[in-house]
Amino acid sequence: MASLASVRLLARNAGLRNSFSRLRCVSSVLAQVRCERRLLHRTALVVPQGLRDTRIKQVRQYSHKDPLTLDIINQRVLLVLKLYDKIETSKLNLDSHFMDDLGLDSLDHVEIIMAMEDEFGFEIPDMDAERLLRPKDIVRYVADKEDIYE
Repeated sequence: MASLASVRLLARNAGLRNSFSRLRCVSSVLAQVRCERRLLHRTALVVPQGLRDTRIKQVRQYSHKDPLTLDIINQRVLLVLKLYDKIETSKLNLDSHFMDDLGLDSLDHVEIIMAMEDEFGFEIPDMDAERLLRPKDIVRYVADKEDIYE
């Protein structure tokens, strides 16, 4: 949302010479800001009546209800990697090295680690991410984090 100072700055930078056109510009932007505030205020107040007095805590829920196994982790890691557009699926297996075999660079490696964080729902520290250079390393890391041993 724009503040009055930023609206004035916009009006000044727009090259508006006379005060009437400047005033019209400022008033139209302020009307738009008021309208946005009203919409935000209305959406913030739409709470079921039974929940108005209680605190609402947002909880992230995942669609995977089954417990993880090594086979499921393997499938999910390979699926995320297959969906990555820079990886040729014909060259992909659990022992493929991201840089040597698949031809990825360090930025691609960071994007893969971020995709794995999104897939499994936890953050991978940079020190650990540097060592995850193959899909089997990611599978082993996720299994260790989730306490899965088979």
